[in-house]
Amino acid sequence: MKTGRKLCRTGILFLAAVSALCLLFSACAGSPGAKTAPQISELVIVHTNDHHGTLFPENDGAGGLAPRMTFLRKVRAEHKNVLLLDAGDLNTGGAVSNLFLAAPDIAGYTLAGYDAVAFGNHEFDRSLDTLTEQMDQAGFEWLSANVVFADSGKPLGLPYLVRDFGSFRAGVLGLTTRRTVTADSPDKRLRFTDEIRAAQETVALLREKERCGVVIVLAHLGIVEEEPGQTTSVLLAENLSGVDLIVDGHSHTVFAEPLVVNGIPIVSAGEKGKLAGLGILEIRDGYAADFRWNAVEISADVFPPDGEMDALLAPYAEAAAETLQQVVMTAASEFEFGDRLPRRQETAIGNLICDAQVWFARQLGLPVDFALCNGGNIRAALPAGAVTRENFLTALPFENPLYMVRMSGEDVAALFAFLGTVPQGSGAFPQVSAEVQLTLSFDGEGKPAGVSGVTVHGVPVDPERDYWIAVNGYLALGGDGYSVFTRSLETVNTFTGVNDAVLQYAAQLPQPVRPETDGRMLIRMQ
Repeated sequence: MKTGRKLCRTGILFLAAVSALCLLFSACAGSPGAKTAPQISELVIVHTNDHHGTLFPENDGAGGLAPRMTFLRKVRAEHKNVLLLDAGDLNTGGAVSNLFLAAPDIAGYTLAGYDAVAFGNHEFDRSLDTLTEQMDQAGFEWLSANVVFADSGKPLGLPYLVRDFGSFRAGVLGLTTRRTVTADSPDKRLRFTDEIRAAQETVALLREKERCGVVIVLAHLGIVEEEPGQTTSVLLAENLSGVDLIVDGHSHTVFAEPLVVNGIPIVSAGEKGKLAGLGILEIRDGYAADFRWNAVEISADVFPPDGEMDALLAPYAEAAAETLQQVVMTAASEFEFGDRLPRRQETAIGNLICDAQVWFARQLGLPVDFALCNGGNIRAALPAGAVTRENFLTALPFENPLYMVRMSGEDVAALFAFLGTVPQGSGAFPQVSAEVQLTLSFDGEGKPAGVSGVTVHGVPVDPERDYWIAVNGYLALGGDGYSVFTRSLETVNTFTGVNDAVLQYAAQLPQPVRPETDGRMLIRMQ
């Protein structure tokens, strides 16, 4: 009995001790310096950019909205918190998309469940009324913190988007390159403000007012500086704090891994939906703590096309087929585009286009000395064999009328001098007609180092005479830095699209047409 009583007493003392310890630990847990297990979750960011009207897989099977949809369904089945973003240039590219003013693309993005798309520069290729209609059609938000109405300062779309995931809040802000003003022809009612200042102000707002633990910038800025002073995503990151991720578009850059600048990862997914970026932010106690990322190849071989997306797009393709599948010419071999070659050197497709501009002007009985186009106006190759109307309208997607511009000899000399300042890779890089001969020089770092050997019809430019030049309407109005054209003595709009002029020219050439370069534009590396 004594033993029993002793054991009982010992047990009581033990329980009392345990209770005391529990109270102690409880008190410690509630004290300011206590450590508790962090609340961990994740945010999955799927992103694309520079879609450019690419509704269907390319000839190599890459891309297409239906395979992309299959991939997205897989991601959503495996992850709870998903943001689906696009960094801009939804518009302008594929012939079917262009024919329907991107209506099928917007319907497809809505079906896919995109949260937001940043305004890219090519969203401004058409009228503001068309863009406003596109915004009304969309089941997602259009974002830009730096595109506003000039008279009121109110944003065109939304400056940012906030998503509440329960244990954390994520803010996404959009930015649009100010180069849109010179690279495109946006409506004069719009103003493009400083990207860095707009980002800094919006990040502060998201952190302080909106209480976002995660901040993402959806930036249609690009990685490559196309002109001096341009704000790239790299420059943006150097001037920002409080940002967890920059999703970039505009330069069509393919990343093998994130580019980390000032502690901020920058990612991009190439172009035309051939890749999708898949990023995972680890969230601890409501804030981003770690980031993993990879680019996923999108193709029908990897992701079988989604039936619902196919059914959505099929009526558009069927309605366009009769017009777009008309064969215009036969090509002996491919008119190459490569890695945007018309922005770097003389190309057969550039020669075809510029020679077509001269031919069409003469068909109209108009005087013409030579033609010029910007490499950024060319967007795809022309395939070997039967070349359809769709192929041409994919290579030349812009609704650009052909203009005839009369210039003084002095301004023509200034035009060629300007060509000597354009860097390789820029959309302003020239292609010229057969009447022109010139040499463009670049230094060891690839920077422009001037122009030489300029002749028109085999002789140097005469400052005492006038010249008629065939150019697209975008350049005639001073786009891509070609402000010299705004000093023209006379301007004539032919009211025929450059792409239509090229179609007519190609159809009357002896078939098959051979892609040729003839040394009209030489590149010299110093």
